[in-house]
Amino acid sequence: MAAHKHDHGAASGHGAGHSHHHTAQNGTLIVALLLTLSFAGVEAVAGWWSGSLALLADAAHMVTDSSALGLAAAAAWLARRPPSMRHSYGLVRAEVLAALFNSLLMLVLIGFIVREALERVGTPRDIDGGTVIGVAVIGLAINLVVAWVLSRGEHTLNSRAALLHVLGDALGSVAAITAGIVIVTTGWTPIDPLLSLLVAALILFSALRLLREVLHVLMEGVPGHVQLAVVGRDLARLPGVRRVHDLHVWTLSSGTLALSAHLELRDLADWPATLAAAQQAMEAQHGISHVTLQPEVPTAAPLVRAPYPPVDL
Repeated sequence: MAAHKHDHGAASGHGAGHSHHHTAQNGTLIVALLLTLSFAGVEAVAGWWSGSLALLADAAHMVTDSSALGLAAAAAWLARRPPSMRHSYGLVRAEVLAALFNSLLMLVLIGFIVREALERVGTPRDIDGGTVIGVAVIGLAINLVVAWVLSRGEHTLNSRAALLHVLGDALGSVAAITAGIVIVTTGWTPIDPLLSLLVAALILFSALRLLREVLHVLMEGVPGHVQLAVVGRDLARLPGVRRVHDLHVWTLSSGTLALSAHLELRDLADWPATLAAAQQAMEAQHGISHVTLQPEVPTAAPLVRAPYPPVDL
């Protein structure tokens, strides 16, 4: 016999709020997508015209940002779909998968930038520094607006992945501005691929950190802010509980934690009160709203006594 609880709030309050948050997140991601995509083509043409790898890399980054933001918006929409017979948790993990894809996309982009930069360091090219500065300044302004829009939304893995892309774009714009200034003032064009390598290194650090976190969620690791020993201790301290085992805590999606455990009881009659206390404690102390518990009693004590003596045949 197991008891299960997944709070959607009193009646449907939490469900309505959950839908509202995902709708708001979806709208935020679409706005960011339109702003990013609108400038990517302009920057690509300017990068080709000026001969700047920094601009071309930033343009390619913005195109991947557009793809990432589109995936993030689609994932936010999927996460709003209710549970079904096929997907009993709903599709809340879609935002985690989108964050994984975005992280991998960033690694591919970094490889492209590094390869192109190494080629250009050995064979410098003529670069129009003035064009680089002008376009990069506009790109930086757009990136900052998009980052501001994303930072005001929900801080899920999905939105964080999208924000990471945009911040990487902002770094690319700063690098392009710096490269343009150096080229205009000194004529030293190798600064362009060298700064592109610096931006690639910064993006790599952030992308690997996000990828590690996403993989931890997909492997159903214990959330970083949850101490499993403390959770077990709090369950074991509940009235009527003798022992806790098979305790698991994992992340369904950003902000939604789940727990399962076996509780050995002194008396099965205490189970309703113990269950209510456990659910309340997990929600209040650890933010775990999806709780599944299985009660157990010592095997020496029979659960059911026959109302009649055994019959010899």
